[in-house]
Amino acid sequence: MSLFEPDDARSRPSRRIRTGWTVLLIALVLGLVMSFLPAPYVIEQPGPVFDTLGSQQQDGEDVPLISIEGADTYPTAGTLDMLTVSVRGTPEQRPSWAEILSAWFDSSRAVIPIDAVYPPTVTTEQRDEQNAALMVDSQKEAVAAALSNLGIAYTTEVTVAGLDPDGPAAGQLDAGDAILAVNGQAVPDVDALRAALAANGTSTPAQLTVKASDGGAEKTVAITPVISEQTDAPALGISAGYDFEFPFTVDIQLNDVGGPSAGMMFALGIIDKLTPGELNGGKDIAGTGTIDQAGEVGAIGGIRQKMVGAKDAGADYFLAPASNCDEVVGHVPDGLQVFAVSTLDDSLAVLDAVSTGGDTAALPTCS
Repeated sequence: MSLFEPDDARSRPSRRIRTGWTVLLIALVLGLVMSFLPAPYVIEQPGPVFDTLGSQQQDGEDVPLISIEGADTYPTAGTLDMLTVSVRGTPEQRPSWAEILSAWFDSSRAVIPIDAVYPPTVTTEQRDEQNAALMVDSQKEAVAAALSNLGIAYTTEVTVAGLDPDGPAAGQLDAGDAILAVNGQAVPDVDALRAALAANGTSTPAQLTVKASDGGAEKTVAITPVISEQTDAPALGISAGYDFEFPFTVDIQLNDVGGPSAGMMFALGIIDKLTPGELNGGKDIAGTGTIDQAGEVGAIGGIRQKMVGAKDAGADYFLAPASNCDEVVGHVPDGLQVFAVSTLDDSLAVLDAVSTGGDTAALPTCS
């Protein structure tokens, strides 16, 4: 028997070792590149949680999120948490591929194409301004929804939220103007405005009674509607919104948070403060959803991250828009009971069952 291996046998392990080191080196280089190379994605993750019955720090002092002046208010207990989603990354500072890979395998985070969050035609500053405006509008709608639910009267005005620069109203109306009447007929809501424009048609000018956004005197403006490509009906080339005059002051103070998704929880917080007893029975309840003055609850984004945020904040119950149920199923954190709601009344029914120890099993859930 030979005491020595043939030369080719000795060379095979050497080649395997060199190949292994080569693969490892390539992997290290790729890992290094991925650590610095920006990706065309952003990461959504649970953001701060705010108790609408509580307060937050502003200029070194505690300020209630909801304060009411001019009406009787009552003590509250427990929490009615509103949730937020924070976005990791901007067009100017994108996450690395390594961060994206880490988030991909984390159920509490979501990887989103950057254009879905930051459309190429909208700057980051414009997006922030839009979200701030949506937050202001949602707060007004929340107050209106709460007062409507309590049977407290207030006045509503249809306002100009935006203008098509090429539309018939351009140069005659300004953002913030209130449209009080069309051809002498009061228009208390957008449906009434649309009906009045449809009755006027597109062959003659409509006589609009308008109150300027700067609080000036009422005036009459003649504008001839045109057929809208979106609705195939007579329109002024504006996007309409609402402004309200309430019988007392409801001030919502929440810094650095934008979007409309806190509307439902604001409405619940306002109702709790304006009514005797504890709406939530002193329990910790969280939720999310847009709301309008009629109390309709709408879908929101990032609900999976919001459920995680609610559970981490100690909530036992979660109010989810029914229209978000397809994103809820299969993603509910352990120990969190989720209820599907479509209206403010649905949410109040859940709170009543929780606070009185009623049968929550009979309430709608996402399934």
